Amino acid sequence: MTDVATTLGNLLADVLGAESPVRIRAWDGSETGPPDGPVVVLRSPMGLRRLVWDPSELGFARAFVAGEIDVEGDLHDGLRRAWAWARERGRVRIGLRQRSRAALAAARLGVLGWRPEPPAEEARLRGRVHTKGRDRAAVAHHYDLGNEFYQALLDPRLAYSCGYWTSDAATYSHADAQRDKLDLVCRKLGLRPGMRLLDVGCGWGSLILFAAEHYGVRATGITLSARQGEFVRERIVERGLGELVEVRVRDYRELAGEPFDAVASIEMGEHVGAVNYATYAATLFRMTRPEGRLLLQQMSRGAVAPGGGAFIERYVAPDMTMRPVGQTVDALAQAGFEVRDVQALREHYVRSVLAWADTLERRWDEFVRLVGAGQARVWRLYLAGGALAFAENRMGVDQILAVRPTAAGTSGMPDTREQLLAAGIAG
Repeated sequence: MTDVATTLGNLLADVLGAESPVRIRAWDGSETGPPDGPVVVLRSPMGLRRLVWDPSELGFARAFVAGEIDVEGDLHDGLRRAWAWARERGRVRIGLRQRSRAALAAARLGVLGWRPEPPAEEARLRGRVHTKGRDRAAVAHHYDLGNEFYQALLDPRLAYSCGYWTSDAATYSHADAQRDKLDLVCRKLGLRPGMRLLDVGCGWGSLILFAAEHYGVRATGITLSARQGEFVRERIVERGLGELVEVRVRDYRELAGEPFDAVASIEMGEHVGAVNYATYAATLFRMTRPEGRLLLQQMSRGAVAPGGGAFIERYVAPDMTMRPVGQTVDALAQAGFEVRDVQALREHYVRSVLAWADTLERRWDEFVRLVGAGQARVWRLYLAGGALAFAENRMGVDQILAVRPTAAGTSGMPDTREQLLAAGIAG
């Protein structure tokens, strides 16, 4: 009887007209494919059954999260080879003969059967997309894994967004890049002692705490995550910032009251949805005083997989929506803002995500203890795929600086390049 790996290799060559871009090792110990690079390990027929039912990114992700398929070696490199191979093949048309051969091979390998249940780590949200209740559930799925998990993964400030890498020195760390990102945001906003800052989607409070400590502002943050709110309150007390910093567990649609001198929203706009984005932009405008500044940092993507793809949407960030950066600029302008600067940070995100991935691998056993093997595998695949998406320019991230004009149409911004440089705006 032909071994499993050879059967699969022959099937790939027949159906897709090419050999596998990575080596494959099957549950019977047989192997096929190039001898160098990562090895895809098929631990059981169930992994192949998932691929029979869902021959796509989602099928692979489900099998990977369940531990039925694994990758030995560099997962980032394995995904890079697979995506390059898929791009070279283009859209493959599978004829009746190939389908018949695939069915016979699947029967011979014992992989036919009912569709397997998705792993428990897959999100199961209910209700209409981007209602307040569903948005809370989507946030909880991603951010309520436990503050201990994120403390182990992120820098000491728990800045869960793209860093700003200003040095290649060996002593320069990811924590330094996150500090420099926070400082860049504060300088672009022109923060000064006594100003009022609003952070929409404040996470674990990295920006509001930094701005209060280093720029003397009175900072308010909002988050939908109760766990994040508890964490920020603890840090406010620890650092004696009770008179300067507050956090509220609140939906951005519930914001009201006097506008702020400066408003920031760091990688939160991806979660509001296309239908609600005009409301989100209008809320940012309403909460910014005339001549006040907005700093929006947001991931971008083209028309293909605006939610990040099936794996991201099911396992990491349900209901997430990314848009081309030009559409975001247009939305802010339509809300009434004057957009003054756009700075792309895509390459910085590659380094940021790889830093998180390195931490995950070095402390793997700790992460498994904190969230379980399946959830740790979700993050292994998420970070490897995310770094590659930014590296290949399939995803981007930008800082957009805007001002709310006065009724007369003036913005009060510096207008010479020297003034812009001094304010940290031009670069």
